[in-house]
Amino acid sequence: MHHFTYQEGRLHAEQVGLAEIAREVGTPAYVYSQATLTRHFQAFARAFSGLDALVCYAVKANTNRAIVSLFASLGGGADIVSGGELHRALAAGVAPSRIVYSGVGKGEAEMAAALKAGILLFNLESPQEMEVLDQVAGVLGVKAPVSIRVNPDVDAQTHPKITTGLAKNKFGMDMATAFAQYQAAAKLPHLEIKGVSCHIGSQLTDVRPFADALERLAGLVERLAGSGIRPGILDLGGGLGITYNQEQPPQPDDYAGALKQTVSRLGMRLVLEPGRVLVGNAGILLTRVLYTKRTPVKRFLVVDAAMNDLIRPSFYDSYHAIWAERQRPGLETAVADVVGPICETGDFLARDRELPRLERGDLLAVMSAGAYGFAMSSNYNSRPRVAEVLVNGRRWAVVRDRETYEDLCRGESLPPWMD
Repeated sequence: MHHFTYQEGRLHAEQVGLAEIAREVGTPAYVYSQATLTRHFQAFARAFSGLDALVCYAVKANTNRAIVSLFASLGGGADIVSGGELHRALAAGVAPSRIVYSGVGKGEAEMAAALKAGILLFNLESPQEMEVLDQVAGVLGVKAPVSIRVNPDVDAQTHPKITTGLAKNKFGMDMATAFAQYQAAAKLPHLEIKGVSCHIGSQLTDVRPFADALERLAGLVERLAGSGIRPGILDLGGGLGITYNQEQPPQPDDYAGALKQTVSRLGMRLVLEPGRVLVGNAGILLTRVLYTKRTPVKRFLVVDAAMNDLIRPSFYDSYHAIWAERQRPGLETAVADVVGPICETGDFLARDRELPRLERGDLLAVMSAGAYGFAMSSNYNSRPRVAEVLVNGRRWAVVRDRETYEDLCRGESLPPWMD
């Protein structure tokens, strides 16, 4: 569900026309709906009512401070994977006691910053990382609150690049290793065992892999209790999918229903790390047609957005719906590729898509672009990153300025021998 609708034939974000935003801010631009963000967060949190549950937004999905701050104001925490995301979360007003630090490659300086901030939990992913965190905490004279991320070897049936719960993936520890490392962690002087965690992948459209992973985790929790270790937090990660095309992902209530009985039996505090499901359908990439082009075998719409702005189609071969900003009843349609200006054949937003016969200057909305859109953007081909806009009813504001050409060279310098 989202708040992008046609009103009198023109596409709006809530009550603001996208043509107005394009006129004032320019294109390309990301546009987010605050009503959609709020509704998605509240629906997700409400699904787990009755449990001691903390919703920690997965910041990597969309790092804009205004969005992180909105979720914090709604009672959310943050799931982070870098020192930069820690900085963003704190700057957005997320309480340190609601921050969970995941990721396979935490640096020592990042660990120290998180310890000084007083975060809720480190999710450890390797025995060596556990030893390093113990050393860093020792230098600071504190105890690090830890959980071990368990890789339950569950096939999430999702894209190979976003599955994380198989034995061949780089994430977490297998069950046997995790159990042994919990025993080792209990003997380290500067670690405090707080939880058990897992995350099996992203864009899941079936609750069964979640339920399967939870049952395996429950077995580990019970085995740990038998050895005298009783973690109080159960971090189940995120991964619930959204509709891009024809997918029919479970609703938050269905997701919660598949987990509640087991979670209640364990009696642990629940941490959830939704990302895409909160922000994905809450954002669009607004772009303008630069040129139309026809070859003997193809029709192209060349737009001003490119793979550096939204890499998902090129990287994952993913589908994003394309909506014209202006409805024109009876307008003839044609099959076309929607491509950007970058010098790569892989620079496309849609292929072989039936669309209205749009012309130079027309606006398009690339739908469901709120997750892993701007967050994965780059300056490839020396293209400034685009503006981000947040809409709230009839109001809107730029929440990230468009980069300038000067921004592209910031931090660069010539070596002395080239002066």
